[in-house]
Amino acid sequence: MNVQVTGAPSLWEQGREPGHEVAVLGVAIALSVTALDVLLSGRVSIFFDLCFIALCLFLALRVRPHDFFTVGVLPPLMMLGVFVLLAFTERTSIAAVGDGPTQAVISGLARHSAALAAGYAVCLGVLAYRHRLLTRH
Repeated sequence: MNVQVTGAPSLWEQGREPGHEVAVLGVAIALSVTALDVLLSGRVSIFFDLCFIALCLFLALRVRPHDFFTVGVLPPLMMLGVFVLLAFTERTSIAAVGDGPTQAVISGLARHSAALAAGYAVCLGVLAYRHRLLTRH
């Protein structure tokens, strides 16, 4: 029995934004969330982690199928970029007072590795599911 569903596309089929636009939007949101978190708490906290995971989900849903690769490699690069920027501007928000820039980036990535792994897993999982759905049609 072949069931044909008509109407509006599902949540998984709605992403139609070009990869470069989604990447720029993701970086802008990540930097905004980071700035807000550092402004409110003085450190990069669990607020950043939760927002990062949600952002990875959002980006995976927004990108068009042709640009899945762009968003598929974005989460680790996005977090690395945020922490490199913080290492040179607000080092104590991700590391100890005496740490240099390289150590600050490593400390930040280590402290937020669970969020990075979860965000990356969510992103890749959603992209894989969308790819599977779209290749069936």
